[in-house]
Amino acid sequence: MSAPDSVHELALARQAARADKNFALSDQLRDEIAALGFEVVDFATGYELRAKKRFPTYESTRDIRPINSGKYEITVAMIVEGFQDDAVATIKTIKEHSQCAIAVLVIGEPGPLLNELDSRTSLVQLTENFGWGENANALLRNVTSDYIVIMDPSTRFTGDAIAPVLAKLQAREFVAVGWRGGLINLEDEWRSVDDKGVGEVDVLFSYFFAMHREDALATRGFSNRALYYRNADIEFSLILRHSNGRLLQMELPLEQGRHHGYYDTDSEYREAQSKKNYDRILERFRGKTAILSPRR
Repeated sequence: MSAPDSVHELALARQAARADKNFALSDQLRDEIAALGFEVVDFATGYELRAKKRFPTYESTRDIRPINSGKYEITVAMIVEGFQDDAVATIKTIKEHSQCAIAVLVIGEPGPLLNELDSRTSLVQLTENFGWGENANALLRNVTSDYIVIMDPSTRFTGDAIAPVLAKLQAREFVAVGWRGGLINLEDEWRSVDDKGVGEVDVLFSYFFAMHREDALATRGFSNRALYYRNADIEFSLILRHSNGRLLQMELPLEQGRHHGYYDTDSEYREAQSKKNYDRILERFRGKTAILSPRR
């Protein structure tokens, strides 16, 4: 497979950067070349471009290697199991409106997602589904940016949702910010969450859940016992608050498409796994009002 002229241009620019000892630019150009399906092999007399597999495949989340976020401080990370066309539509809205890296963990065949791979968009394939919590933690561990957004593939950008979120996270007043969330309902003994709108909250939902990656990893991330997403984000939110982290709900230019993870999941499985996740919340946190945000 011969490389197109555009890839050779990148390789020549990388050679010039190396000659100028601009190694940061050299690494960036190498990553752009890799995203286009080639690797650069350097020789004393020049270079050679070799075709490479466009994405890695793993049998276990433990095997996943670092997912390079390139020059970007923040990565939008998604778990995709089926409904790839919807995920493609979402990725296109991210690229249209915001500057960030994009990392996709796909269960099974990637299909049309391959057409979206470029210098800012990476894909890793898992041959088996290890559950939502473990998959989300694999993304937390392996993207290389300082900040990460765990986002459902059904959430679409209608404007730049990244710049205001990144500014809030960089200020370090909040460990996590998001689009939808709320306060634990104390009157029904922690069994529901009330959406109070913009402001400090007890929980954020994984429609769009942005955080400082090291803060998240310091708490060991999401529960690996959460096979299903629902309520796993509430559990993790309370873990962050238990570690003295503050959470912020923001108004962001996002919209919700059909949430396949809920509406197109077997209802018995959905309810059973949701209950397991919430039972852990009640067992661990119910009554610990000191960890909650101010009521409003």
